[in-house]
Amino acid sequence: MNLQLERLLKNVQRPGRYVGGEFNQVIKDKAGVDVRVAFCFPDTYEIGMSNLGLRIMYGVINDIGGVWCERVFAPWIDMEEQMRGSGVELYGLESGDPIREFDIIAFSLGYELSYTNVINMLDLAGIEPRASDRPLSAPLVIAGGVCCYNPEPLSDFIDLFVIGEGEEVIGEIVSVFRDGKSAGSGKSEFLKAVSKIGGVYVPLSYDIGYNNDGTLCNITPLDGAAMPVEKRVIKDLDNSYFPVGTIVPSTELVHDRVVLELFRGCVRGCRFCQAGNAGRPLRSRSCEILIQQGIKALKSSGYDELALLSLSTSDYEQLFDLCDGLLDWCEPRRISLSLPSLRADNFSIELMERIQKVRKSGLTFAPEAGSQRLRDVINKNVTENDLLETCRIVFEGGWSSVKLYFMLGLPTETDEDVVAIADLSRSVLNTWKLSGSNKKRGVRITVSTSCFVPKPHTPFQWEAQITMDEYRRRVDLLRDALRAKAITYNWHSPEQGFIEASLARGDRRMGKVIEVAWQHGARLDSWSECFSLEKWLAAFEKCGLDAGFYALREREADELLPWSVVTAGMGHEFLLQEREASRDGRVTPDCRELCSGCGACKVLK
Repeated sequence: MNLQLERLLKNVQRPGRYVGGEFNQVIKDKAGVDVRVAFCFPDTYEIGMSNLGLRIMYGVINDIGGVWCERVFAPWIDMEEQMRGSGVELYGLESGDPIREFDIIAFSLGYELSYTNVINMLDLAGIEPRASDRPLSAPLVIAGGVCCYNPEPLSDFIDLFVIGEGEEVIGEIVSVFRDGKSAGSGKSEFLKAVSKIGGVYVPLSYDIGYNNDGTLCNITPLDGAAMPVEKRVIKDLDNSYFPVGTIVPSTELVHDRVVLELFRGCVRGCRFCQAGNAGRPLRSRSCEILIQQGIKALKSSGYDELALLSLSTSDYEQLFDLCDGLLDWCEPRRISLSLPSLRADNFSIELMERIQKVRKSGLTFAPEAGSQRLRDVINKNVTENDLLETCRIVFEGGWSSVKLYFMLGLPTETDEDVVAIADLSRSVLNTWKLSGSNKKRGVRITVSTSCFVPKPHTPFQWEAQITMDEYRRRVDLLRDALRAKAITYNWHSPEQGFIEASLARGDRRMGKVIEVAWQHGARLDSWSECFSLEKWLAAFEKCGLDAGFYALREREADELLPWSVVTAGMGHEFLLQEREASRDGRVTPDCRELCSGCGACKVLK
């Protein structure tokens, strides 16, 4: 660490965020490296280091011969002030070198409210945020992650986007980059060559036209570019990279534990869920491989908790065998097993007995809607009896804390549906009262609601978000109906949800809004203490755009959508069929019961 940086760290909170030097980090000899990659997570260290995708890509890139990947995180406000005041540029944690000197700067985009952080990090690095303003000598700026399923809002700033899973495609991009570097090719020649790689979207290869009403009239691919760009998928997870030599952080993380990824994709088909729809098809790791990976990761890190992670962990077919195999090694060492994403319709006594062997942690379930009618609309396929029976098992098994997650503002939601959340929560409380659990300990039921955000590549991508005022009215309605000492009610900010929806369904004109919001001081917008709706609304006004046009407007079925330039594998007609099924309250069975013909499995053939 240089002396200038050491002086800065004396003036900031959590200096451990900025020093690197962790156990299992990758250090390489610069003399043997010809490509340097800065892997940038546009949020703080403790958020980014909790992200499994970052750890996977960090290992994958560093496994490429002659390539050194370093981690970069967004500084907190105090550190940014120190850096700007002292002229310290954004640097890689491993080497401390300014990332302006690297070859490739890669951003992981996991949520829309990080977009201003992308611009801020480029600016802190001394790099022009807009791709058109960067000289040919500037690093290549790329991005991947779930937000890239609508790449348009950041297309002014990113040279190329990776659509889908990045483990294989990153090596192909590096190979083309090396070839161009050896041949002395310019950036335009490189971008033309790399656009031929499957799963790569280069914004410069597409021309966008608008109608007088602000909707899109055309998306025209140039020079033979693909239309649409199809996502990349890892077909064989057993033989794909997994970070068993996980980095041990230098400060406490949000999720400070070893994580095992059981599978990717989802069989359930919840109509609001972008991750579930875009992540299809389902691909699982074998039980034997997972046990080996879990034990190796625990041995190399010293953690005392192992989390089994996927969109719906209890859907893993070999879950009991996996828990038994891991606990044979974990239980004698007092290492706990946790399952963060459980469904209420397949929880069991046997599963509960396995995960409580070392220590109990709070359990979380997401019914999403209070009434069965609305759960059928969103295709949740969970009944009230499912939830109450699960809660009975939980309470009788000794748990006294349950969290329930719901959304407000789902399509077709009525006041009766809102009040039904309170009714369902009280039924959970009554289940505890009737159970054989220890009443002296009491019970704590936490109900949380967030505002529904329509997301691209889902059956609800055409739907409108409710207004902030309407969300607050429904919050008040639910709060008044939830009055019970043992029930705590928390609700998320409608202001953040409104901007999230605007960005999620934005087009290329959104780039100017993001830039102006950043110029007005917007950054770290996913943190409530940093978020300012006023700055965003001022940016929209200055750019002559209306946030409500993107968030609050229902799309026509034949409207050309900004994200039509890429595909997540789900057929357009299938998404429309699912939207119509939602309006009729018809449920679609999960993939294991009946193939719904979504089209996602064609990538496996």
